[in-house]
Amino acid sequence: MAKFEGIEEIERNLEGAGLKVGIVMSRFNIEISEGLLSACVASLTHQGVDPADMILVTVPGALEAPVALKKLAKSGKYDALVALGAVIRGETYHFEVVSNESASGITSVQVETGIPIANGILTTEDDDQALSRMNEKGKEAGIVAIEMANLLRRLS
Repeated sequence: MAKFEGIEEIERNLEGAGLKVGIVMSRFNIEISEGLLSACVASLTHQGVDPADMILVTVPGALEAPVALKKLAKSGKYDALVALGAVIRGETYHFEVVSNESASGITSVQVETGIPIANGILTTEDDDQALSRMNEKGKEAGIVAIEMANLLRRLS
């Protein structure tokens, strides 16, 4: 990132020690969701988040994730949240509804509560795309949760 004379820059902080993270995972497309979860938890622990400082909540599908995320956010117990799941295109318009509404719900919860939520819900054309993206997306979701929790702490 470019440095500008006289401008303070808040550096990226990926130190996870002491952070409490809530994870909401969709059980629909469970193989993909569990792959996302495995990569996310590995990422969080690699950055120093203690597994004892994580909670996993499962929900039936991506549309149910926002309400569980909101409950966790409003509890005041978590520095960041992660949403995990997979929405894979089918033959009907339902794909667009689930993709758009789950993303909108997640965004609404984080804006309303001030608790950052890493959106790790994949939206793919097919199972192969989801399988090939799940590890990287899960890892990225863990990193985003830590970075945003630390940034919001710094801005407070």
